[in-house]
Amino acid sequence: MPPQDKLELADVARLAGVSPATASRALSNAYGVSPATRARVLEVAERVNYVVSPEASGLARGTRQRVALVVPHIERWFFGAMVSGLGSVLRAAGFDVLLYHVGDSEDRSRFFEQLPARRKVDAVVVVAFPVADEERARLELMGVTVVAAGGQNAAYPFVCIDDHAAARQAVDHLLQLRHTRIGMIGARDPAWPNWPVRPGRIQAYYDCLEAAGIEVDPALISTVDWGPEHGAEGMARLLSLREPPTAVYAHSDEIAFGAMSVLRRAGLRVPQDMSIVAIDDHPLSAFLDLTTVAQPVPEQGKLTAQMLLALLRGEETDQAMHVPTKLVVRGSTTRLRSAEENTGANM
Repeated sequence: MPPQDKLELADVARLAGVSPATASRALSNAYGVSPATRARVLEVAERVNYVVSPEASGLARGTRQRVALVVPHIERWFFGAMVSGLGSVLRAAGFDVLLYHVGDSEDRSRFFEQLPARRKVDAVVVVAFPVADEERARLELMGVTVVAAGGQNAAYPFVCIDDHAAARQAVDHLLQLRHTRIGMIGARDPAWPNWPVRPGRIQAYYDCLEAAGIEVDPALISTVDWGPEHGAEGMARLLSLREPPTAVYAHSDEIAFGAMSVLRRAGLRVPQDMSIVAIDDHPLSAFLDLTTVAQPVPEQGKLTAQMLLALLRGEETDQAMHVPTKLVVRGSTTRLRSAEENTGANM
């Protein structure tokens, strides 16, 4: 058998016991191949690390006009807005967009195992999730351009916001409003354990309080999974404290939505009884009067697509781009009233 780096389609076909035409259809996911046969061909291709040759399929590099977008969540606003921005630029440039949803560990494992054998794209865009070392190795087998959108990954060119700077804008806003007992509802994604232990949105909370001379109280930190329902859980924990915070910084608007619902059910007023600030500027945030740090999500997608197109053309381009964020003050935050002010207001 030829060395693995020189395997041809005919070798894969022979090892799988099928004709080269059948092997080609199986690898390209075309019609006319039974599931059992396709699985056998893919297993052989996976075992020998076969990568479809552009020349073998009659397509020179860069002529497929296809880009794979790898997305961990399709139900969340952030990812939908990012994909919308990416797709608008790529389609305008004549590219087809292939969306791959890797929502759990099984989806993710299957995607990275099969992608090199099904090499049918010019580039891959990783949308806001960390790529593990073994997954990076699988992508390298493809020999295509890879960029990251909405999340920093040192291995690839990327476009995203500076999470630490955005979080500082949020927490500093509360400090400027005289709040010193500030809670944090932090978010984690259990499906992606490879994020840094203390990413920017967490680290900034510690840094802001330290700069203000305030000791961090671990009881004021509630860590939950992403989503409004988990934001509600986080706020319920903070309210159960003997001395709840006077203000809360939430990692995302959606978490803040759940937190605000708990306050409302508890008969507490926002912001008179508790101020809340978050990050994102979700489309519903203006209607709910939420103070937030806005990040331009569709714009990040567009900039990522433009970066990718420049790389495919062999042009020089900025390969690390941070998009600025902006504090949008609405009605969910207010200055902490002193005891004397509260007494006067209640007289």
